[in-house]
Amino acid sequence: MKFNYKKKSRKNKKNAKSNFFLILSGALIGIINGMLGGGGGMICVPILEKVLKLDKKESHATAIAVIFPLSFVSALVYTITGQIEKFPFFIVIGVVAGGIIGSFVLKIMPPKFLRFIFAVVMFVGGVRLIL
Repeated sequence: MKFNYKKKSRKNKKNAKSNFFLILSGALIGIINGMLGGGGGMICVPILEKVLKLDKKESHATAIAVIFPLSFVSALVYTITGQIEKFPFFIVIGVVAGGIIGSFVLKIMPPKFLRFIFAVVMFVGGVRLIL
């Protein structure tokens, strides 16, 4: 039985390069989320689609799973450094309820409509940053 070392070596290099890119992308997403208090999903979703080749729904769901701990850590740092005066309890209730509803809606939403909503949100966010 012959074993082809060249194929395995190329595959390992490709995986190492992909893993490095994912770590670098994760750091960028974390920095943006930490500085802006959100917005990391706008970068995370396209990265998940292009690098990991996930479909639209999986990319959005995975981005939410990635952004949650980032947002929690950012909020903790802001609280410790005294940049949050009161914990916004009622906003948290709304965000949790909206997240639950959104996750169920994502399951039934067609990918084309999801892509349209994502594009509109990105466009409106970009316009708000300019104005």
